[in-house]
Amino acid sequence: MDPSEIRKKIGRFRILVIGRANAGKTTLLQRVCNTRENPEIYNGAGKKIDARVLMASTERGLHNIENEMVFQSNLGFIFHDSRGFEAGGESEFDQVKAFIADRSKETRLRNQLHAIWYCIPMDEASRSFTSGEIKFFSQCDTGNIPVIVLFTKFDALYDESYAQLKSQGASMEEAEERAPKHAEESFAIGSQLKFLYHSKEIRRPPKCHICLPNMDRDDADCGPLIEQTAGTLDNEALQQLFVSTQKTNLEICMKYAVDK
Repeated sequence: MDPSEIRKKIGRFRILVIGRANAGKTTLLQRVCNTRENPEIYNGAGKKIDARVLMASTERGLHNIENEMVFQSNLGFIFHDSRGFEAGGESEFDQVKAFIADRSKETRLRNQLHAIWYCIPMDEASRSFTSGEIKFFSQCDTGNIPVIVLFTKFDALYDESYAQLKSQGASMEEAEERAPKHAEESFAIGSQLKFLYHSKEIRRPPKCHICLPNMDRDDADCGPLIEQTAGTLDNEALQQLFVSTQKTNLEICMKYAVDK
């Protein structure tokens, strides 16, 4: 189908974003939608929520996963936000499970959840998985909805790599230049990924993962995230919708157009 026909049938691409506090979720979504503006929030009935009302409810600890986040710069995406489970929040976890289950039962593709981005920041003093994250990847049945783990703030590992390279005899200039690649290579064979994909505790591992550094910069590269997400989508119409909706990487649009 033509992308315009797909949009008419499905509407917008719907993503659930999960992550700890300060995981950089909003910044990430701003980069994906190519904006610095904050999103507009709508309730499940499509009514816009006043920012003051939203702030007041947030201060009282209230959070509604059904609320829809929309950026005016790219109205083709709908984002649902879930806080992480670092505080052991049983109710928050149950809410996420119920939301995913309900969206999976939707008969209309436009109301279903199309992808899940699970954000884990790498600037934490302890970068091991929290009990809540382990619980999600062991107990939460996401069905056919692809889950992609996003290791945000990945540039926090660059200083550690820089120090390692310096200790191995590299000059300051050489260590600084090699640090990003060294961090990626070390992470690829490190304990986090081994645990995520091969631990007996993780019964439902994600489809894939992506490391995202420097998302706070205007020239941040969202291309790998877009390509990885597109690659996890089994439904061809959804894949076309996602690729045509994203505006940050023209090469991916061209690649999928040529493939078709």
